[in-house]
Amino acid sequence: MTHVLVTGGAGYIGSHACKALRAAGYTPVTYDSLVTGWADAVKFGPFEQGDLLDRARLDAVFLEYRPVAVMHFAALSQVGEAMSEPGLYWRNNVCGSLTLIEAAVAAGCLDFVFSSTCATYGEHDNVVLDEATPQEPLNAYGASKRAVENILRDFEAAHGLRAVIFRYFNVAGADPEGEIGEHHRPETHLVPVMLEAIDGTRPGLTIHGTDYDTPDGTCIRDYVHVCDLVDAHILGLEWLKADKGSRVFNLGTGQGFSVREVIEASRSVTNRPVPFEEGPRRAGDATKLVSGSTRAGAELGWKPHRSTMETMIADAWRWHKNGHYER
Repeated sequence: MTHVLVTGGAGYIGSHACKALRAAGYTPVTYDSLVTGWADAVKFGPFEQGDLLDRARLDAVFLEYRPVAVMHFAALSQVGEAMSEPGLYWRNNVCGSLTLIEAAVAAGCLDFVFSSTCATYGEHDNVVLDEATPQEPLNAYGASKRAVENILRDFEAAHGLRAVIFRYFNVAGADPEGEIGEHHRPETHLVPVMLEAIDGTRPGLTIHGTDYDTPDGTCIRDYVHVCDLVDAHILGLEWLKADKGSRVFNLGTGQGFSVREVIEASRSVTNRPVPFEEGPRRAGDATKLVSGSTRAGAELGWKPHRSTMETMIADAWRWHKNGHYER
């Protein structure tokens, strides 16, 4: 068996990556603490419960499975929490990643696919973002991801580690076959929060800020379907196997949607009203984050197939109505 170690494989994006890996002929080994992940989401390969800060546990997992690569998704990712509790983000995202990278190098596992974020860019007014855009993160989440990118570069220079770094824009949607989906507790992502408001499982959606310098006053984001996103990770793994070296890729569609536009699309897809209220801005939120990159398409051959807003919401709505995980 050709194993790939998937940290955070019990989470939203990681579980979808595990399904894609299995379809591509790999055996994903999920390594997850289950602090935010779900055991029910681990369906496509072995499960090893553990913390990224536990070096002995990581060493034992590398020794048992001898993975050919690591896909590293495990991270804290809530902007509000990152602003109020930055220490959590530096300890978990940076120290945990450093421990993982050291364990991978010690095991001779030198191909590494890293889940980064467009939050490393920070605020760049009226600029579409590409891989050369200066990284000026506004919060500890983006700063911690930038720090891990730098660690990977240092380990490449010192130990020959090869890394494909993906800077995500907003991820949405769910597995169209309904096996897995997006499920957080607490839920903070716009699309699932909106669907909870639509079906009455929460009182309503709060729009965080209506005075941004955008056409309708709300933040604009670039959305990509989770299945399209993980397809890029398989291509990134093949890139490393072909010995093409380390590379950074943005993953976005290049099209931005405001919060109000997403609300309207949800109303249209579900044919239900979206209860919402207007609230103040959240600290650490950028006005507009939209990818201007064509590198993933040109170099990896990546082409998103499900990343229309209607498809993302329809897939997420199907999962929301029919799927759930239990602790």
